[in-house]
Amino acid sequence: MPEIVELLASPVHRFLGRPADGPAPAPPGELVDAIRIRAGLGILGDRYFGQQAHRDASVTVIAQESLPVGIGLAEVRRNILTTGIAVDELIGRVLVLDSGDGPVRLRVNRAARPCAWMDVTVGPGAWKALRTTGGIRCTPLNDGTLRVGPIDALVN
Repeated sequence: MPEIVELLASPVHRFLGRPADGPAPAPPGELVDAIRIRAGLGILGDRYFGQQAHRDASVTVIAQESLPVGIGLAEVRRNILTTGIAVDELIGRVLVLDSGDGPVRLRVNRAARPCAWMDVTVGPGAWKALRTTGGIRCTPLNDGTLRVGPIDALVN
């Protein structure tokens, strides 16, 4: 059964400057049990919420199967970590996730390409390894709430 493993809503962008200098410290409460999503705007409390430049990429999703054991959202800076969904194959589709509070529809616009930071936060070689499995960038099509735990997932 598909599942949401982790959720991240961070008010700050921690990967600034040169990767060799390391990321900024994580703010308290960055990993959460639930996120509230607004149609066309993104995740309430996230650094990209409502920013015009990120409207078509305001929610990011990555599959746990793409990551080394022990690596999560704090290292890859995506918003939703799932298991049981091949998210990288969904570009151009609509991913519908329901964790019990009603369906949240996400239009999958493009791949979430990794950057050089992945070699620092995940490990050497991760930047290259995640080029085709770095997750997806989505636009939320409706308001809703997602929670960590089992989900119903549908692809339209």
